This record gives sequence, C-alpha cells and structure tokens, in this order.
Amino acid sequence: MRLTREIGLPVPVETAWSALTDWEAQARWMKDADRVQVVSPHAAGIGTSVAVKTRVLGVPLFVERLEVTGWDPPHRLTMAHRSWIEGDGTWVLIPAGFGCRFRWTEELALPPPVVGEVMLRIYRPFMARLMQASMWGLRADIERIPR
Repeated sequence: MRLTREIGLPVPVETAWSALTDWEAQARWMKDADRVQVVSPHAAGIGTSVAVKTRVLGVPLFVERLEVTGWDPPHRLTMAHRSWIEGDGTWVLIPAGFGCRFRWTEELALPPPVVGEVMLRIYRPFMARLMQASMWGLRADIERIPR
C-alpha cells in the first residue's frame, strides 16, 4: 500500500528538518506515537534507529522499530519499518515561497501477503486521516517554535 500526504509549513526547510529530526519531540505531534526514543549510538544519519511506542485507537499497544536508510538534510529522510510492519516512510521538504512543503509517503506491506493487503486496504482511510492530523500537529508545533 502506498499513501502520500502533503502540507505547507510556514518555515524554511532547515527549520522543518530540525523539527522532524527531533526524535523525542515527535510524540508531541505524531498522533499515533506515545513515545519516541533513539536506540542507536547516534541520533543523526544513516543507521539511526528509533523505538516508537505506538498507540492504536488511543491505547499504547506495541513498540515499532524504525531505522534511517536515507538521509539528505534538509530535504529527504527515509526510514525503514523494522518490525512486523514492512516498508518505508519518506519525508521530503520542498522549498516554497511561504516556507516549504512537507510530503510524507508511506509504502507498507503487512504479512501474510494476501491477508496483509486486505488489512491495509481496510486501514488505509484511517491511516490517511492519522497522517494528515499528524502533519497538522507538526505545523502547530513548528508555529510555537520561536524564530
């Protein structure tokens, strides 16, 4: 399943990048993240790993491990899902006259293949709303940052 959402952010790409890669602060704006913790020896660049305590329907249910597999500051970040969810999430920041555009794409698979595909199709509308709400949360969080 592939899902993409986009939002305008009223800050330059460098400011947006800093907000996105402030791992522990992601729990403030990412609607399904209860807690985000860096679990690798380093917190920037390829190989950075984070553990995300993930909420389902508001209840923290499981920890998902994510690993940075693409790092092109301040424009592109790709993270691989390293848990029972498979696939990649990519964040792209594009300069724009008012600040920047933030594009978030998730390409996910859920085993077993046929059952997982059906489950992801059912989950897709909920995930789309969750991603969009998280992006609005990021925007609100960024707007509180003193400039």
